[in-house]
Amino acid sequence: MASNDTFFWCIRAGATGDADDLFLKHNRIAVGWPKVGDLSAVTLDKEKLKTRVAEVYPDKKRGAIPGDAGMLIRFACEMKHGDRVLYPGKHDNLIHIGYITGDYTYSPETNSKYPNQRAVKWVKSVPRTKFSQGALYESNSALTLFQVRNYASEFAAALDGNIISAPPPVDPTVAVVAAQIEQNTRDFISKQLAQELKGHPFAAFVANLLEAMGYRTRISPEGPDGGVDIIAHKDELGLEPPIIKVQVKSTGASLGSPEVQSLYGIVGTNEYGLFVTLGGFTAQARTFAREKPNLRLIDGKELVEIMLTHYDQLDARYKGLIPLRRVHVPEPLEETEE
Repeated sequence: MASNDTFFWCIRAGATGDADDLFLKHNRIAVGWPKVGDLSAVTLDKEKLKTRVAEVYPDKKRGAIPGDAGMLIRFACEMKHGDRVLYPGKHDNLIHIGYITGDYTYSPETNSKYPNQRAVKWVKSVPRTKFSQGALYESNSALTLFQVRNYASEFAAALDGNIISAPPPVDPTVAVVAAQIEQNTRDFISKQLAQELKGHPFAAFVANLLEAMGYRTRISPEGPDGGVDIIAHKDELGLEPPIIKVQVKSTGASLGSPEVQSLYGIVGTNEYGLFVTLGGFTAQARTFAREKPNLRLIDGKELVEIMLTHYDQLDARYKGLIPLRRVHVPEPLEETEE
């Protein structure tokens, strides 16, 4: 059976694995989009297919339509008889490996939710624990259909019956995977803050974050504030030093020394100044702040880190705006010298 030996197709059985029986018991792989109809009628013209997807799925985001149309074309036209395919089982913790054995068919009578189908022959079903972290990561894409190339040789070895030994204790991909998860989370938080909390609402968020850190706060009303958006203090009445005068900016731009100096100009002898921004600070602004022991700058990157540290103590409205859940990721092991 001829096949392309440079990659494997990898396919999902729906977000919840609802096509798992179709895949494994009926030896089929499939994609949904049932409202589009028979793909053989439209896949030769991508623009026509994009138009069709937009018509039958009017609620779908326009930016996602080209990707969806491209995926349907790959399934109906680019996949070939003999190509190798992976299916990471949704319910059995196995990676099923085999070959495509049939051309594209439109078969709503077999499964009305997944009518676009191809026949496959599963050759091996290998526990996920037999693969390296890098191979698992590459096969765990959220896409419905994609190609696995970087670790194709590892899956090919398993297909040929060469059971892979457990990966070495130090797997460099572990650090990469963990770092990407963490960066995606930081990017999501930054975007939510920038898009949903502009102006005075951002000051309210910073005040709540300070309260989560153990401070009491007073927020200046909307409008001219004299350069102070929040007053923060430790005591209940706000009379005991130190008093912290906080200015916030929801802009994503870098703030210069004039803005920082303006805040510092209204900071008293026994007071502290705190400047919080979603953007950054210029080198001149940071130099000015380093020379002032009672002045602190927090840029967007550090703000996200502080928010992650105190997330559990935030008000419910901000948890609703930035919904997060705890996820355990592997801790990279350090190599030891023998």
